[in-house]
Amino acid sequence: MFLRQLTYLIALDRYQHFSRAAESCGVSQPALSAAIRQLEAELGITIIRRTRRFNGLTDEGRRVLAWARQTLAALDGLRQEAAFAQEVAGGTLSIGAMPPGMQAIPLLLESFRTAIPGLHLQVRIGSCADTIHRLRQQQLDLGLVYLDQLPPDAPFDTLPLFTEQHVLVAADPLVLPAGRRDWSTLADLPLCLLSPEMRTRQIVDAAFRGAGITPTVVLETNSLEVLYAELLAGRLASILPVVALPTHTGHCRLQVRPLGPCSAPEVGLVRLTQSLPTALTVRVWEIASHMDMRDIFAVD
Repeated sequence: MFLRQLTYLIALDRYQHFSRAAESCGVSQPALSAAIRQLEAELGITIIRRTRRFNGLTDEGRRVLAWARQTLAALDGLRQEAAFAQEVAGGTLSIGAMPPGMQAIPLLLESFRTAIPGLHLQVRIGSCADTIHRLRQQQLDLGLVYLDQLPPDAPFDTLPLFTEQHVLVAADPLVLPAGRRDWSTLADLPLCLLSPEMRTRQIVDAAFRGAGITPTVVLETNSLEVLYAELLAGRLASILPVVALPTHTGHCRLQVRPLGPCSAPEVGLVRLTQSLPTALTVRVWEIASHMDMRDIFAVD
């Protein structure tokens, strides 16, 4: 038995309608119906009177509803008591992040650790889609994603952190002309780029299409480590978000050139909208809301 099943039952009693109850819980109607059926199977009773639509609770269902309300009220009290007792000291926070946003993660972690003594952090790197899926499944507390990748009407709170900007980058002995570069001048430059399925690559491809040219792509990879190795060897140039530039370049001199305008999606934190968020997630959200990364990941 899961607490969400009890939450769904309470919502169903309140709205007396499967679709409206599912919407209030931020899930699909089939997901809510399946959860209620699973609860019935686990308890061995019929909770819902069903015809072609919701037709109220059975007598057994009314008793289960009373226990559900008591259980969730007790859980709410426990959470409040824990928050008052420790004032958000310690705890475990799990964060998902897309690969191009990895430089922003240490800034967030440092702020969280400074404000919350004893905090244990878990970071998982994955695609935006994977992070969003894991947030829905409550396997993550926070996600760092492109905000335009969230499904419409998704049950998430969002906190914009910065607007992504792309730059042209290369290392010696490859030499880049000085100054801002226009996309139309890059057709003959040998490039290593992230894979076509990655959102940041799709932004680059759209900019090239807008300039009416086909770039010379020598290497495609879904690994920033592979891309960095080729880039720092001075064999190929690349186009990356400022937030994804390598931080450790060894003895290599990195050349970074601003590029002409292109699509600039917002990058931000997301969390699952919850009626009873934990004290820890409330606190870290408050900390992040006071962080301004716009100048850190901008280029003139």
